[in-house]
Amino acid sequence: MRSKTLPPLSEKQMLWWRDAKFGMFIHWGLYAIPAKGEWYMNNEHVPVDQYRHLSEQFNPQRFDAAQWVRIAKDGGMNYMVLTARHHDGFALWDSASSVDNFTSSLTASRRDLVKEYVEACRKAKMRTGLYYSLMDWRIPGYYKPHDLPDSADQLKNQCYGQVSELTKNYGKIDVLWYDGGWLNMQGSDADAAWLWDPVRLNKLVRKANPNTVINPRSGWEGDFDCDEGGAAVTGPIKPRPWEKCLNLNKTTWGYNRTQNLMSFDEIVTMLVDTVVRNGNMLLNVGPDADGVIPSAHAERLREVGQWLKKYGQSIYGTRGGPLEPVEKQYGTTQKGTSIYIHAFNCASGQTLGLPPIDKQIRKVTVLTGGKAQIQQSKYATIIHLSDLTPDGPDTIIRLDWGKVKGR
Repeated sequence: MRSKTLPPLSEKQMLWWRDAKFGMFIHWGLYAIPAKGEWYMNNEHVPVDQYRHLSEQFNPQRFDAAQWVRIAKDGGMNYMVLTARHHDGFALWDSASSVDNFTSSLTASRRDLVKEYVEACRKAKMRTGLYYSLMDWRIPGYYKPHDLPDSADQLKNQCYGQVSELTKNYGKIDVLWYDGGWLNMQGSDADAAWLWDPVRLNKLVRKANPNTVINPRSGWEGDFDCDEGGAAVTGPIKPRPWEKCLNLNKTTWGYNRTQNLMSFDEIVTMLVDTVVRNGNMLLNVGPDADGVIPSAHAERLREVGQWLKKYGQSIYGTRGGPLEPVEKQYGTTQKGTSIYIHAFNCASGQTLGLPPIDKQIRKVTVLTGGKAQIQQSKYATIIHLSDLTPDGPDTIIRLDWGKVKGR
């Protein structure tokens, strides 16, 4: 559903988000207890009353939001998005709008976990995002909105009330990440816009937080596009802001005893493939029932963070281009008077044949170690590589076309 009655944020308002490039997604809730993923209630056909009993066990004594933020920062991430409420309906905050008081503040933990998370992010100057699922598996009107209009209204009223709470009661929210807009487990978010009235819903968000970056999954076009899942990123540079979201543990988004982590090379490759196409990457972790991000997750993110400390200049604050990416071969980013070539599977002695670049390159540097010589013509850009010292899957070559110091 596209509407001119609520325009997306301006380029200036989106600047911080587009420069950030890398963020942490966090799927956490009652489903961490059975440790079978965030769709446990639906997949295992758990009755509502039985599932509710998990809330009396959810008392995460080791939850430390500041530690989550430290892990994100160590990973080179610049924003975070927490599942304030997933499809099961359990709210991680003191929600007066929750149907049947299904909240962390009124069950075992007696804590407003969203509040703790938001405060920790702000203290560390981390951009703060919240995920909210419009659907609720506990409410029959979700499955039969036409047959059960009163129940569907209850679902909608809960949504409006809870979105208002999240955007009014916790100060500045940098990202609002909707999910679950489709009805009865089928169709699209846009198909369900007749119920949610997303323009009206997001006008409430804009009134409370004018600069909140909003995704498109409420049925309104949003400020950026979403590409979910671990499939490879391919194709040309995308003109509209967009985000790749995927899961570090490829088994499930929520905590799972079965761990199948992305490798360091897989993460770096996905990040590069995303950034050269003008996107951000939101990489998910699933804390356990006690609120702890698994140590293997934290260690893998630290590895990525160390890589970004060395080569982040080619990622943060860049835009895709000037050359269109070629799948599994190379892509480019640019910032100021520098162009960064991200080339995969390079070897010493290799020659890269690229399209012409309409700038006179004055200096060539292999950031990942090695030497390069460049030849330019109106037909092609040729780069000869030698003495490479690989540091991950990506060979990064910086081309400077502005005035170079000392020349």
